Amino acid sequence: MSEIDRKAELSHSLEAVRARILSATSRASRNFEEVTLVAVTKTYPVSDVEFLAQLGVKDFGENRTAEGQEKSALVPAQWHYQGQIQSNKIAAISSWAQTVHSLDDLTHVAKFDRAVGENPGKRLNVFIQVSLDGDTSRAGVRGDELLALGQALTSSQNLDLRGLMVVPPVQAEPDRAFAEVAGIAEIFRRDFPMAQSLSAGMSGDFESAIAHGATHIRVGSQILGPRATHA
Repeated sequence: MSEIDRKAELSHSLEAVRARILSATSRASRNFEEVTLVAVTKTYPVSDVEFLAQLGVKDFGENRTAEGQEKSALVPAQWHYQGQIQSNKIAAISSWAQTVHSLDDLTHVAKFDRAVGENPGKRLNVFIQVSLDGDTSRAGVRGDELLALGQALTSSQNLDLRGLMVVPPVQAEPDRAFAEVAGIAEIFRRDFPMAQSLSAGMSGDFESAIAHGATHIRVGSQILGPRATHA
């Protein structure tokens, strides 16, 4: 596919997603501007990121540290890290990401705080990832762990608590899952009023997430097309 054709393809799919966001926000009596669209570009080439930036996308998400470093160096934007956090990658993530969506380990707070502090003038927005099924083998926290993470973040020097993030269990019904996390977020904000954002919803369920108050949606394949099966 030529570059012209690829940019036209991305433009068409991006406008379709934006139209769906507009419709979803309208149904929920919300403003379109309340929802930040994070284009998830993992496994896609940097040329796609460049095209989307030219089409007005300002926020990009990566799950892999190396890809985030490479693409963020080439395309100025708001860069979001949403993958599983490994301790040995925290310094690298802190060097390029403006927002982390997937914090779920108390020990990582001090490590991020220290790493961000080594980049003068920088601050890092942080979402705490919530677990809805209590499966300790999966990412996310809840209960007392959620409170402890909130307290640690608000006590940090260089990190800003933005809110909560969720990836519903595969078997979960989206409306029920997003309603549950919306309830958790409402209670969480009583202790942490600065945590007004909710990162929820991906390509297959973002309209339901918007209906339940999502402020950040993470959309990849609906904009960029199917990923390679080996990725």
